[in-house]
Amino acid sequence: MTDHLSFSAFLAEAPVILGEGAVIERLRRAGVDLDPWLVNSALVYDPAGRSALATICREYLDIGARHDLPLLLSTPTWRASRERIEAAGLAGRDVNGDNFRFLDELRRSYGAYGRKVLICGLMSCRGDAYRPAEALSEDEAREFHSWQADALAAAGVDFLLAATLPALGEAVGLARAMAATGMPHVVSVVVRPGGTLLDGTPLREAVAALDAAVSPRPVAYLVNCTHASFFRSALLHETNSSPLVRQRVVGLLANTAALSPEELDNAAELVEESPGTFGRSVAALHRDLGMKVLGGCCGTDGRHMECLAAELSGTAAR
Repeated sequence: MTDHLSFSAFLAEAPVILGEGAVIERLRRAGVDLDPWLVNSALVYDPAGRSALATICREYLDIGARHDLPLLLSTPTWRASRERIEAAGLAGRDVNGDNFRFLDELRRSYGAYGRKVLICGLMSCRGDAYRPAEALSEDEAREFHSWQADALAAAGVDFLLAATLPALGEAVGLARAMAATGMPHVVSVVVRPGGTLLDGTPLREAVAALDAAVSPRPVAYLVNCTHASFFRSALLHETNSSPLVRQRVVGLLANTAALSPEELDNAAELVEESPGTFGRSVAALHRDLGMKVLGGCCGTDGRHMECLAAELSGTAAR
């Protein structure tokens, strides 16, 4: 689209921005067959899968439109690296571009509200997002992730987002790959209550290192796949956080369980909190810490996002 604000303008002008809720987890819970290599990226090529994906995305679009909140949507490309696309037998397809065009078509169907919707090109680490020992080095990460960053930028996404990053080294290399495209880019990490990344790097060191090593630097930082209580504790940590962290980190895509990534990864059943509790605790981060981008991750669905949107738009019952 050509008539919507840039992500930087969104951050500057919007009091608050709604993020989407869970997608992959909801598809899995609904019994949708996910590709072993690409997860949900290949669904756009299957009528039933495309419909299931569209249903979830439209639910989040409807919530944003109902509450007249700016909305961020992520392309279903969390695992759409070149090596995974080739392993899935789709080397001849523009998987990243096709997923952007799928979302852009949905966005355009919302008329005037569509101008308040930004689509980020979603990327992540090469290995397990909850195992920092699997992370690539800076140089390896830049080389590995450049292909996907270029593909998403060429497709026309509004900005690039690298999410669920567990380790500083790969985050730096990935951010350099995104920066090389000339696109605005955002880095999102998973944090522990003690104010560190999963690899133990203090948030204050991670943000300072990324800002110094990447040119142009990330527009901002997010935290995802982290409970609101963990996020609050991490950002307010006396030694591992800092005023710079609280300035550069602009939001949270929260999960609904106050569990560590290791505990969540090994949970046999979905762990969630009530939609009302989720909405209130996440929205409070806007009031208390000035967070502007607030949405959902693991455990969330339309009920959670509706409660959050109601809190953020001031329409929740008091």
